[in-house]
Amino acid sequence: MDKILIEEMEFYGYHGVFSEETTLGQRFRVNLELSLPLQKAGKSDNLRDSVNYGEVYQLCQKIVEGKPVKLVEALAEKIASAILEQFPLVQLTKVRVIKPDPPIPGHYKSVAIEINRGR
Repeated sequence: MDKILIEEMEFYGYHGVFSEETTLGQRFRVNLELSLPLQKAGKSDNLRDSVNYGEVYQLCQKIVEGKPVKLVEALAEKIASAILEQFPLVQLTKVRVIKPDPPIPGHYKSVAIEINRGR
């Protein structure tokens, strides 16, 4: 299956379990892998035969910057469900939601959740 990759989208949201997360907010990064047939688009050179990744970006932005959830798992699930609902060419999506600065002690680059959802 062919893929569209959209990497390192960054948004600011108020998701989390801890009060400082829901009050102060934090950055979230989203990586997407969309699996779909792209041969027709490659031959036709027409966007209607593919997925407009500008629209995918706007969808992710709306979700991450929208109504808060407690878990990044729920955030990833919302993104995956919305992509499959709004883009019928997409057969499978891999969604990775990254919290670069979670409010937990220790030394690490980030924490992330990755889910795979398909039709």
